[in-house]
Amino acid sequence: MSDLKDASKRKGSLLATMKAVMWSFLGIRKKSDYEKDVAQLNPLHVVIAGVIGAAIFITVLIFIVKSVVAK
Repeated sequence: MSDLKDASKRKGSLLATMKAVMWSFLGIRKKSDYEKDVAQLNPLHVVIAGVIGAAIFITVLIFIVKSVVAK
C-alpha cells in the first residue's frame, strides 16, 4: 500500500505524461524511456491522459468516417 502512495506523489509534467501515452498508443518505446517514465510519472495522471487520448482518437475516427460517408 505504501508503494501506491509513493507512486501517487511523483511529480511528472503534463507534457511528459501526454508524450508517454502517445508513444504507448503507437507501441514504439525504448526500454530506457519506459523505465524513466515508470520512475517519474504519476500513475493517476497516466490513466487520465490515456482516457483523454482515447477520447480524442475516437472523436477523430468518427469525424473521418462521417466525412467519408457524407461524400
